[in-house]
Amino acid sequence: MDFVHLHLHSEYSLLDGACRIVDIPKAAKAAGHTAVAITDHGNLYGAVAFFKACRAEGVKPIIGCEVYVAPRTRFDKEGKRDASGNHLILLCKNQKGYENLIYMVSKSFTEGFYQKPRIDLDLLRTHADGLIALSACLAGYIPRAIVSGDFAGARQYARTLAGIFGEGNFYLELQDHGIPEQREVNAELIAMAKELSLPLVATNDVHYLRRLDAEHQAVMMCIQTGRTLAEGKPIGFETEEFYYKSTSEMEKLFGDVPEALANTVRIADACDFEFMFGNLYLPKIAVSNGKTPFEQLRAFTFAGLDKKIEGGYIRLDTHQKEDYIARAEYELSVIESMGFTDYILIVRDYVTYAKTHGIAVGPGRGSGAGSLVNYLIGITDVDPLRFDLLFECFLNPERVSMPDIDVDFCYERRDEVLRYVSEHYGVEHVAQIVTFGTMAARAAIRDVGRVFGMSYAEVDRVANLVPRALGVTLADALKQKELKALYVSDANVARLIDTARALEGMPRHASTHAAGVVITDREVFSYVPLSVNGDTIVTQFDMDTVAELGLVKFDFLGLRYLTIIADAERMVRTREPGFDIKKIPYDDKKTYALISEGRTDGVFQLESKGMKQVLMRLCPDSIDDVIAAIALYRPGPMDSIPQYIERRHGRDKTEYKNPALEKILGKTYGCIVYQEQVMEIFREIAGYSLGKADIVRRAMSKKKASVMEAERQVFVRGAVERGMTEADATALFEDMASFASYAFNKSHAASYAVLCYETAYLKAHYMSEYMAALLTSVLGDFGKTAEYIGECTKAGIAVLPPDINESETAFSAKGGAIRFGLLALKGVGRLFVDQLIADRRQNGLFKSFEDFVTRMGGYDLNKRQVESLIKSGAFDSLGVYRSRLLASYEKIIENAQSKNRAEIDGQIDIFAMAGAGAAAAAPVQFAYPDIPEFSLREKLTLEKECSGMYFSGHVLNDYAKHIESLSAARIADILASADADIEPPYRDKQPVTIAGIVTKKTVKTTKNGDSMAFVTVEDRTGEIEVVVFARQYLGSAGVLVTENPVIVHGTVSVRDEEKPKILMNSCERLLTDAEFAADKPKTLYLRVASTDTPAAVQALAALRRAPGDRPVVLYDLAKARYVRLADCRVQISDSLCGTLAALLGKDNVVVR
Repeated sequence: MDFVHLHLHSEYSLLDGACRIVDIPKAAKAAGHTAVAITDHGNLYGAVAFFKACRAEGVKPIIGCEVYVAPRTRFDKEGKRDASGNHLILLCKNQKGYENLIYMVSKSFTEGFYQKPRIDLDLLRTHADGLIALSACLAGYIPRAIVSGDFAGARQYARTLAGIFGEGNFYLELQDHGIPEQREVNAELIAMAKELSLPLVATNDVHYLRRLDAEHQAVMMCIQTGRTLAEGKPIGFETEEFYYKSTSEMEKLFGDVPEALANTVRIADACDFEFMFGNLYLPKIAVSNGKTPFEQLRAFTFAGLDKKIEGGYIRLDTHQKEDYIARAEYELSVIESMGFTDYILIVRDYVTYAKTHGIAVGPGRGSGAGSLVNYLIGITDVDPLRFDLLFECFLNPERVSMPDIDVDFCYERRDEVLRYVSEHYGVEHVAQIVTFGTMAARAAIRDVGRVFGMSYAEVDRVANLVPRALGVTLADALKQKELKALYVSDANVARLIDTARALEGMPRHASTHAAGVVITDREVFSYVPLSVNGDTIVTQFDMDTVAELGLVKFDFLGLRYLTIIADAERMVRTREPGFDIKKIPYDDKKTYALISEGRTDGVFQLESKGMKQVLMRLCPDSIDDVIAAIALYRPGPMDSIPQYIERRHGRDKTEYKNPALEKILGKTYGCIVYQEQVMEIFREIAGYSLGKADIVRRAMSKKKASVMEAERQVFVRGAVERGMTEADATALFEDMASFASYAFNKSHAASYAVLCYETAYLKAHYMSEYMAALLTSVLGDFGKTAEYIGECTKAGIAVLPPDINESETAFSAKGGAIRFGLLALKGVGRLFVDQLIADRRQNGLFKSFEDFVTRMGGYDLNKRQVESLIKSGAFDSLGVYRSRLLASYEKIIENAQSKNRAEIDGQIDIFAMAGAGAAAAAPVQFAYPDIPEFSLREKLTLEKECSGMYFSGHVLNDYAKHIESLSAARIADILASADADIEPPYRDKQPVTIAGIVTKKTVKTTKNGDSMAFVTVEDRTGEIEVVVFARQYLGSAGVLVTENPVIVHGTVSVRDEEKPKILMNSCERLLTDAEFAADKPKTLYLRVASTDTPAAVQALAALRRAPGDRPVVLYDLAKARYVRLADCRVQISDSLCGTLAALLGKDNVVVR
């Protein structure tokens, strides 16, 4: 007898099903099953991937879902009575069934979600056509009614469902996982089937493919619920029978009801739904002026050309107007022939909306910037003729694929554009796209370790042996000797890693794609199912699947630097009304000097340490150099940077094997940097069309060996016909093939280079405005704020504290200085700040604190806001000490409120009324207590309390000389290590010294009864947690006191999903400038050729024989780096210095 599994949960029954999609059809095939179904809980996330995997294995896929049916209606959402949806299996017989299923599943999220996505009987009654229903597991309505003794209710519900789905389309489902209740339910279902003439079907509730995978699924459930395995097996999975059983195993269970087994095959035969791939379902745009969409696009294009020429945005120097017309005509013909006119017009529509509503839009991104039409109609701001960008990277007439125009918007107002699109095209025609967070290698280890009840230290030890490289797997990690040795020697570690490997890569949760949006001509749920993430409606299929099914993706990205540029431009216009960032010259020497000198902190894409070093060696003097730097500064192409720089400066001769190559590679000094250059080489050297060249380039980048071998012969033959030697042509092809996977899209690099240049130009010419906008963008990030304030200080730009009469909402540039915004203060909300600024503009500056309270009393004024303003020093300019204001403000507010209440009650003094006018409006002068002002240290403490920052100076100012002598690491640089993809400033376990203030200390008792501490230390750039273990804390408790200035020596600890920490080895007190001058601590400096030379090794041994309290700093010539020896402090003596001088040379030993 044959059998088909019709009740199966894949990995997309998130943290519940443990069946990997790719393995399901393999298991079916191995069991001799010709078909298999997918029925994930409440969703169709994995349906398309499952369909394709089955087809690849020659197994028939059956698309279904285990839906939740609301106890009442999907709109009822009250307490527990509506929380538990009843399970029901729905399987698609045909296209109509699929359409009905995705409609209902969509509505279960958009209308019925209440703890679970729920449909109801009303939906089933109107959308049952084309579907087969099974009564489901013990969580179905009928089994639940039977278990509770409501046999009549069970029968009535069965009659209802049979009536809804029609004869032969509703089955009573038998299951047996060794659970007593199931046997009771099965007996009643068999009797009910006879009584009601309903068919039976046997299923196994498959949650994992093999019996031995039961623990893996239990671990997943525990990850979901936050439980551990020690607390018992997950509810509902008390046995290990929820696996993919063979036909013989199912026959043993249900041999007494053979029709239930036979019906699985009948159902599989009845299900004949196929996904359709390769179709395009392009959205349409309404054109109201009588023109066709293409006529409208053509009109926009040539009107845009004239406008850009007249406005000076296109300069007819290297290209003439005829060149632009010819390119535009070509592009328009391709756009029309490929059917993408409406797509282009829709993008133009929402980009135009953004620009006309003051929402900053980026210059372009990706291949879309290679289109002249996109530039002329205002979608992009990069002239593709000026930058030699190719249209074929965007649309290739020889390779039909979906267009892809990514658009960056101001990150604060991106949602306004999405809202416009939704309202303009209809909420049911617009959806964002789902994406799935998966269990990565290190995270899987940590999740599994917690479920196993292992200690944090045990799990942390294993997780930290997994390389931090992007995309690394546990299989990769086990190639590391240390981890492999631990795996082999420790059974607990082996179990941990084996289980983590079983779960690695499985989806953990659904979230929303950062940018992707689909727009459709019919309702989105006509094509794909929908779900809801938070308040956002998303497709249930990811972006690649959506594209395969024929829907077009539009990308809406949020970019912080667009907001920075717009804010800076707005401030510049207050003194230069005609300033336009889009009209700045691209040959500005001051801008290139800033870039070449590495003064690029806060400049888009150019502020990392590694990029600064490249720029300082490259010394760019054209936008082309900036484009190349962006394209090259990535893993892979970075290896070409030295050669590029040498050729750029003429120190390495550039030779071309064919004269045509100089035209193509001249701007990059003979180096292949861009995808477009590869395409041009194919065209110019071997006679390819650009369309064909793009296809081959893509094959090269994916290393498709068969295609490359065939094309090598075609390329070499074409190159030889055009005068190149066979050897040179072959070598050139190999060069392109090796670099194709790294080559960067120049359209994207040029677009981002424009943003780089614009931000650098603003910093070079309007630094106060630019830095004010930059500071506003990092409001709330103490480290970045401190870093950028430091940059301002170096440039001589004063950053002034908040002021009640001068501050705006955010940071503002005034008179060459920058003023803190009031929104930087805790408890002072935007609404109140807006009211304050509006009152100030209407009624003038505040004359006194009393005047402020009187005028703002009519708004949303509260004591917390006022206290924060006082502590920050915002009222300092009004002439009253902060100490006196803090002692009096509550009384002043109460007086003002009492006066207001009296006026409201009509209790106004008759004589006060007679004296109406300016005198009557003047507030009564308050008598402040005669107390001294706070000390500077007290002011700084108050400022930090109300804003997280210092305004009047810094606590460390009095310790500057000692800090300078230490060469201490900046805390901001240590923190940046967690986010650095290419060159982290500090690595895990690297020795480090910091100097700062202790701002917080938490002492804990260890299992041994000893004390250890977690200490927060802050310097001018940021704050970091310092872990002080019991041994170190024993001798340092007196130094590590809150508000104490300290020096901490230790090692960096970089952990997954955590900010870097420092593990302390030792600490000491920082000395004030006066103390430092009186008793300057001596430091021993040694210079060595390399730390592993015999002389250096002997010197280190000599140091350890002279223990003391003086620090040692080593300068490693090989690495050109100073290193403080954190674990080595010495007693400096003539004897020690003599020994070191004999080993290293007298000039290499310095004490100061």
